[in-house]
Amino acid sequence: MDITEKISLVTRDPTEEVVTSEELENLFKTNSHPRHYIGLEISGFLHLGSLILTGYKINDFIKAGVKCHVFLADWHTYINNKLGGDWEKIRMVSKYYEDAFKLVCPEVNLVEGSELYESRKEYWMDLIKFAKNMSLDRTMRSLTIMGRTADKDKIELGQLFYPPMQAVDIHSMDLDIVHAGMDQRKIHMLVREIFPKMRWKVPVAVHHHILAGLAEPEAASDSDSHMISSKMSKSKSSSGIFVHDTDDEIAAKFKKAWCPEGVVEKNPVLEIFRYVVFHQVNEVRIERPEKFGGNVSYSSYKQLEGDFASRKLHPMDLKAAAARYVSEIVRPVREKLVLSDDLRDAISGTA
Repeated sequence: MDITEKISLVTRDPTEEVVTSEELENLFKTNSHPRHYIGLEISGFLHLGSLILTGYKINDFIKAGVKCHVFLADWHTYINNKLGGDWEKIRMVSKYYEDAFKLVCPEVNLVEGSELYESRKEYWMDLIKFAKNMSLDRTMRSLTIMGRTADKDKIELGQLFYPPMQAVDIHSMDLDIVHAGMDQRKIHMLVREIFPKMRWKVPVAVHHHILAGLAEPEAASDSDSHMISSKMSKSKSSSGIFVHDTDDEIAAKFKKAWCPEGVVEKNPVLEIFRYVVFHQVNEVRIERPEKFGGNVSYSSYKQLEGDFASRKLHPMDLKAAAARYVSEIVRPVREKLVLSDDLRDAISGTA
């Protein structure tokens, strides 16, 4: 595979940003199999965004010859008080995440935070060195990567370690490409600012789209707040499509989804077609009665979006098709990723 094809795989949807494109091209010119990672907190049930969309993007990297790693951030999970800060639950749910990503991305490597820190005695020294280059104000502003606001009265001292730890993870794993959702952009920009001062290798940063939940978008004062409030979330079960949802549950959720006729901007159903469905299929078929125009097929997302915007495609027909395609995507994962009662109890109510 030539460099152009590799770059095309890395930059295709759901990728929104590469920092920088020139660096990515130079990387592939000098390294056929660069090292990549994406870090994940261990929290609730996996859903269409956290597992499927993320897994599809990881597979794009793998197809491009990249050595991909999913970093199971157990310490970060503990710091952020997920799963009640219970280490036994964190370990149990970490295994669930490992099984899930191995199912969707069979060639990915899994690394636990605890495993990394135990194997690198110099990690904590590197953490202090890095932290000396961060101001308290910059640290507070970086806390949105945890899904939290920079309200100092609601932040524990331990949570201030989260951003510098995430940065030092990147150095410790000797990465060439760091990958995350757009909500993690701040930490990668911090890495690119501070690593040169420390003479550490500066990785290329690739950021993918954050999949929205199915509810009406909430008003927000800034882009960070909007991402946090609108993204598909483990804590918002009614507006998220989880990989353990039945076909009937998926259909019911799409039926209630926010999808105003002709509205394209921030439309969660259209997002799922663009970033999930069209990632895997070359043609989408919308089924509808002859009296409403009969069945219609689209070979690209732009065609589908255009017909919806011009009101040639009704929201109910779009939703029904979305439910059908998403069920086909989720079903094989649901059937193989079995939840024990203990695992379900560990996750429920603590995400």
